[in-house]
Amino acid sequence: METILKCTDLKKYYFRKIALNGLNLEIKRGRIMGLLGPNGSGKTTFLKIVAGILRPSSGEIFINGNKPGRKTKAQVSYLPDRDYLYKWMRISDAIDFFKDMYDDFDEGKAKELLEFMDLNEDSKVKELSKGMSEKLYLTLVLSRKSQLYVLDEPLGGVDPTTREKILDAILKNYTEDSSILITTHLVSDIERLFDDVAFISEGKIILFGNAEELRSEKKMSIDEIYREVFK
Repeated sequence: METILKCTDLKKYYFRKIALNGLNLEIKRGRIMGLLGPNGSGKTTFLKIVAGILRPSSGEIFINGNKPGRKTKAQVSYLPDRDYLYKWMRISDAIDFFKDMYDDFDEGKAKELLEFMDLNEDSKVKELSKGMSEKLYLTLVLSRKSQLYVLDEPLGGVDPTTREKILDAILKNYTEDSSILITTHLVSDIERLFDDVAFISEGKIILFGNAEELRSEKKMSIDEIYREVFK
């Protein structure tokens, strides 16, 4: 199985603070991986390096054989854990914004997803609820024809019904030609998506494996393993 992302001894320092401390990880094409850990464990820092927003202090990271840069930014679709659309926009403006920004943006797919998510193109971004906003951002990210989708807390702060809609959208739009990397604290809600899981603590991967094999080996759900690892 082809490797889409590989990092070796990846380190990131913020002055005296160590965010990543020798992280090693490999993601195969066609897999959905959960990156799980408590706040401050290095998850978001790692995702920003994958997305090409931050540079590592040392170590190596390759996406499709290339170091993060202009080429990999065209292959990675990143959902950050914060809002970034202008408040004056309508959803239709957000679609146009992404269409102008990304050559691989599929407007037809975006409109299909808007319908699936029960979102109206005339709605104003500033008037969207938390759940509606999450659905809009996921629609935009999944409408790119990327090879690696990087989702930082895609279920944060949304109600259970919206969570199911978001999970269904991820599964519906996932292809074996791409991979997905997801961070979440809502492990029990999302673990059914995971092919592989990596547990991160203090900037290092402390447990990694095939999700089903870990469940079988430890006779626990991924959520229960998470609680055991980080108790």
